[in-house]
Amino acid sequence: MLSDLSTPLADSFMASSYSLVTVGFSIVIAVMASYVTLGLARRVHLASGGIGRIWWLIGSMVMGTGIWATHFIGMQAFQLPILLGYRGALTLISWVAAVAASALAFGVTTKTEYRWPHFVTASLAMGGGICAMHYLGMLAIDMSIPIVWNWSFVAISVVIAVLASATALSLFRIMFSLSGKKLRLFQVLAALVMGFAICGMHYTGMSAASFASGAICLSAEALNGPELTTIIVLTTAMLLIAAMFSTVLDARLQSTAFKLNESLKESNSKLQLANNELRQRAFADPLTNLPNRLLFEDRLIHALLRLERTNRSSVKDRLGILFVDLDGFKPINDSFGHAAGDEILIGAAQRLLAQARSSDTVARVGGDEFLVLLEDAQDAAACMAVANRILKSLSQPFQLGNKELQITCSIGIVVFPDHGDRDHLIANADAAMYVAKRNGGNSFAVFEPHMGSDASEQLELQSDLRNAIQRQQMSLHYQPKIDGERGSIIGVEALLRWTHPERGMIAPDIFIPLAERFGIIINLGNWVIEEACRQLAEWRGMGLQMRVAINLSVHQLRESGLAERITQTLQRHNVQASQLLCEITESVAMEDTQATQRTFEELRDIGVYLSIDDFGTGYSSLNYLRQLPAQQLKIDRSFIRDLETEEDARAVVHAVVHLAHALGLRVVAEGVETAAQRDILLNMHCDELQGYFYAKPMPADRLLAWAKGDKQDDQADFSTSILGGLS
Repeated sequence: MLSDLSTPLADSFMASSYSLVTVGFSIVIAVMASYVTLGLARRVHLASGGIGRIWWLIGSMVMGTGIWATHFIGMQAFQLPILLGYRGALTLISWVAAVAASALAFGVTTKTEYRWPHFVTASLAMGGGICAMHYLGMLAIDMSIPIVWNWSFVAISVVIAVLASATALSLFRIMFSLSGKKLRLFQVLAALVMGFAICGMHYTGMSAASFASGAICLSAEALNGPELTTIIVLTTAMLLIAAMFSTVLDARLQSTAFKLNESLKESNSKLQLANNELRQRAFADPLTNLPNRLLFEDRLIHALLRLERTNRSSVKDRLGILFVDLDGFKPINDSFGHAAGDEILIGAAQRLLAQARSSDTVARVGGDEFLVLLEDAQDAAACMAVANRILKSLSQPFQLGNKELQITCSIGIVVFPDHGDRDHLIANADAAMYVAKRNGGNSFAVFEPHMGSDASEQLELQSDLRNAIQRQQMSLHYQPKIDGERGSIIGVEALLRWTHPERGMIAPDIFIPLAERFGIIINLGNWVIEEACRQLAEWRGMGLQMRVAINLSVHQLRESGLAERITQTLQRHNVQASQLLCEITESVAMEDTQATQRTFEELRDIGVYLSIDDFGTGYSSLNYLRQLPAQQLKIDRSFIRDLETEEDARAVVHAVVHLAHALGLRVVAEGVETAAQRDILLNMHCDELQGYFYAKPMPADRLLAWAKGDKQDDQADFSTSILGGLS
């Protein structure tokens, strides 16, 4: 349907009309192009680098083609008595002008730095580009009589083009700050505004053109109506659909990337929390939450570095270390239990923190041992003043329920650089603390050079002990156990030995406490388990079957995964669990009853035999010992030593043997050195005997020869029935 939308014209001009359907189609094209263009503008703003340039090119093509298509579809709505056609070259140039104007708009608007001069320049340039596209398109119509222009309407169309460009640029910038539903609603409304603005400019420009009556279109045979319409519709539709699809796809990818990024942030946050927790566990004492030895030594290193920088001036600063050891803690722990001991340690930690400054470091480095690092200490007197305050604070009673418990402490003081080199500060403070303890405790001692001999030796020993396993200096010696009823070898006890390359054989009562104090005991204990199982496997290949007993320290009992580690070692060497016997001293068993019972039950479940060592020397609870899943009690050698001369010793051993048998436990007597001791024990029906009377601890190869009968003349006779069979 044709509808006359023109104003009355002079008789010298052709009458014109518009097709409402085609006009409506041109508006739809303008709105769709505007909608897609707005989406692409956001993509250009969000993207960067090569991706940003690709979206800039696509956006320029879509926006320019949309404006160009609106113009030429609008021209198809323009009806004259003659057929209009277009010259191809100028038609193409008009498209290039529209794309160039759009490229300029995208380039300026999406810049990070965007001010009013940029906005005005871009609006004028884009408006000029749109006008150039429009009037170049009109010039593509080659008329025999030139088109007559109404310059007022031309000026109005230029103004509309500039305003439409300014509107588009403003809408682009507003969109960059929106998201979600607001963004989608704004994009629809903005597309309508832009679309109608583009159409307003076009139809105003068309109103400025008049065609003379009798004029002929010389380009009618070039690009004419139907042909041009088909090209425009197909090209524009394909471009808009492709651009819209790309925009939707990119939006989904951006959304997915955003979700993945948020998930990654959350994972990183959780990982950071986990790392912080691991760092807390690695550098903090779990009971008191104070720094541990590792963190203390790290802070000491940094404090020494700071001190070296500041001491380049004439004024020399000092650094103090206080080694604090609680007096009387063990009897409280033994008498009142592990929980009471923990309360004392927590309370002592809080009191030490109260006496320290915020710049100082208080650390727990052992069972009841603490270190205090005093930075910026003026001299030894200042450190002594802090030590006095600590002595007074810790001597105040601790309230545990309805009980008041009182302890004291011994403190060793070291001042750097006065009291030794940086590598021996803690050892020197330790040595000074022992001097204070030997003087009766509840006092402090400042380090003096003569105290350092023992400290230096301990430091050298612990350093050598850390590398003793790798240097193959450790070995196991084995002391036989004799079955009291049959007189045969029933098993052996594995005893750890250290052969130092310079000092020779070092006694266990020297290096075992050292290993416990400096945290080496776990590695030594693991090596003993490994070596004992390896030796059992080697003996089995020789036809020798026996049970090997190893000693477990309190540190191993408190370590999680002990049973699992022993299981893996047994499986690795293909050794039966019943061939391994784990011994734990009575005092250790009573130190942490919950940990002991849990570990014993785990070891029992895997089939390992269990023994309570040194029975009778600690503060035992018979009810508790009854609940432990042990198979054996070992009577301490101090009772065996006095069997021949002391009636009370015989009474204790007799009672222990009968008590153990009543509980279904076998009894081992260690330290048997005479035939009289052996006879007394056998008369008491002691199950197993061990001591120098039979044999001293010996290396594995010597034990094998001994088991086959190669013994010294002063050793007791025994049966060599251990070959082939486990008792």
